[in-house]
Amino acid sequence: MSAPDDATSRVRRKRMEIFAFLFLTAVVMPVLAVGTVGSYGLGVWIYQMFAGPPGPPTSAH
Repeated sequence: MSAPDDATSRVRRKRMEIFAFLFLTAVVMPVLAVGTVGSYGLGVWIYQMFAGPPGPPTSAH
């Protein structure tokens, strides 16, 4: 009697694995990528507010 339950369990587990894979690839990874690039850009922007823009130093004439 456990054979139908076992088959149903396997099908359900496979469906959940596919859902988890799609959720990770379509939602979590893009959010992490945007968050990483955005936080790096924000950090550089804040650093440049204090240190000044990059470039050669100004000459003291």
